[in-house]
Amino acid sequence: MLRLVDDLAGAVYDVLKFIIRSICYFLAGTLIVAVPMYLIVWVFWLFQ
Repeated sequence: MLRLVDDLAGAVYDVLKFIIRSICYFLAGTLIVAVPMYLIVWVFWLFQ
């Protein structure tokens, strides 16, 4: 019974770790790509 609980806890930990890592990658990609593109568009909008 203890092994089942340990395996279940490990599976839940792996799933949560995957979800948190995916969210972090998404936020990092947003910061690296979207923010500079927004700033470039904003600069071009100023010169319009």
